[in-house]
Amino acid sequence: MIQLGDAVPWFLPGVAISLGVSLATCGSLSRILRVRRPVAWLIVVGFGLILSATLTPHRDALEYGVTSPGHCNVSRIAFASPAEYFAGNEATGNVLMFIPLGIVIAILPRSHGKLVALLAAIALPFAIEATQLLVPVLGRACESGDVIDNLLGLAIGQAVGAAVGVIVSRGRLDRQIR
Repeated sequence: MIQLGDAVPWFLPGVAISLGVSLATCGSLSRILRVRRPVAWLIVVGFGLILSATLTPHRDALEYGVTSPGHCNVSRIAFASPAEYFAGNEATGNVLMFIPLGIVIAILPRSHGKLVALLAAIALPFAIEATQLLVPVLGRACESGDVIDNLLGLAIGQAVGAAVGVIVSRGRLDRQIR
């Protein structure tokens, strides 16, 4: 299995930039969303990691000038098989990278900011694939299956985050009753 850093050499610099941007913006975002700074930081980092993994140039584009095919592969418009998700391949990675973002958004308090963050997270896979299609010098392939996998990861993250919220709320209620 090819490691992300091998196939996408600008991934780690993108992560470093994401960390810097997150540190610079988490204070403002925490006030807007009415959450603690670490939660706001996690949201920015989550978006940054996804963008670093998906919108930095592929090694073949940098080394050989390979460009994307100029069309979007829409051969998969449904979930992959469970075996494919458990195979540790691209589909697995596409799901996994959206789970943390889903969890963090799920634990946000109900607000207009939470709705905006969720809508942005839902729009993100579509924007990524459109960018990969429209910016061929990245050497990335636009694939409908990636959108499905990303949204699945976001949904799993939302479910995990909601479960964590219920557990935390029950713990608070139990402490209040005692």
